[in-house]
Formats: sequence, structure tokens, C-alpha cells
Amino acid sequence: MEQYKKDFIDFMVECQVLRFGDFVTKSGRQTPFFVNTGYYRTGEQLKKLGEYYAHAIQASFGTEFDILFGPAYKGIPLSVTASIAMSSLYGADIRYCSNRKEIKDHGDKGILLGSPLQDGDRVVIIEDVTTAGTSIRETLPILKANADVKVLGLVVSVDRCERGTGEKSALEEIHENFGIETTSIVTMKEVTEHLMGTVIDDAMKKRIDAYYEQYGCR
Repeated sequence: MEQYKKDFIDFMVECQVLRFGDFVTKSGRQTPFFVNTGYYRTGEQLKKLGEYYAHAIQASFGTEFDILFGPAYKGIPLSVTASIAMSSLYGADIRYCSNRKEIKDHGDKGILLGSPLQDGDRVVIIEDVTTAGTSIRETLPILKANADVKVLGLVVSVDRCERGTGEKSALEEIHENFGIETTSIVTMKEVTEHLMGTVIDDAMKKRIDAYYEQYGCR
């Protein structure tokens, strides 16, 4: 496992973004671990988060693209901090763009903020955690309505490695349904491997294994 992945896992624990215990996901699943990206709250934390995203983006998509698009609302600061990190770490001057929930009819008009989209732009979408594709279904029409862009892929912070609507993971389903590449900074398999024996003891490991026996992708 690359060092930046190990550092990112430790960073999530330190920021209390990744916690272990008893939780219920939005889908109603009882889970022994939870990822809450709302706990990234300081300038230093956001700076580091952007750098971890930049490492993952560069590893999967390189630097030859034009736009980092962050869907509202959580994707807005992610697109900003990751585009800054792409510049500082890799010398890539990537534009950022996000959408508003409501169209603005005065001043900086329209549904987009940040850089305008242009025909031919190559776009990477950035989000917080693995989704079931709902946000992608909302985002792609917005992108296509504003310019003839090419969506290269999606990057998230953590792939929970759970089934989506079928037997495959949510990220695999997004890849198949929309024809875009998907990646994450880390997977929960990598998280478990790195934290075993420290944050994760034998009892918690058994609970995690039982959870994936029920909800894990095949």
C-alpha cells in the first residue's frame, strides 16, 4: 500500500472522520464503521485532504484534464482544495467548477460557479464517499447541458466496498452504467489492513467481517 494511503487512513482517524462502533447508514444498514466527512473543519485539514485527493487523481487520471467538478454541496470545497493541491504538487493548473442547487438570475448568473465549462473540456468529478449513483445521475445532465464535455471519471475519498443496487460495488455500477472510470483514495479493505492491531482489535474485525458477509460486493 502506498504511503499516502496509510497517511490518509491515519488522518481520517485523527480528524474523527472515520469512527468505529454502532452506526446506521442512510440506507438503513447497521454498520460497525462510519465515515463522516463533515468533520474536516479547519484550513489545515482541508489543505491535507486536497493533497490526498490530488495523489489519487494523479495516480488514476494523470494531469491531462481541464476541470475538477464538485457537485453541490460537499463537492464544492473538495473541488477547490484539490485543484489547489494539483497545482502545488504537480504543477497542473486545473480549473474548478461546481453547481448551485438553484439557478442564480443576477450577478454571476446560471447554475454553475467557478470556471465556465467549454466544449471539449475533460472533466473529473470529485465527491466525498461512494454513492449509489444518484449524484452522478444528477450531475451528468448538468455538465452536458452547459457544454460538450468529456467526463473522464469519478474520484471519492473512501470506497466502502459494499453492494450497490445489485451484487457489485457502487463504484463498479457507476462505471458500468455511465461508462466512466472510478477510483478512491482508499478502500475499506485497505483501511482494515492498516488499522488491524491498533484501532481495530479482533472483536471489531469480526464485526467488520460479518458486515461484509452480509453487504459486501461480490
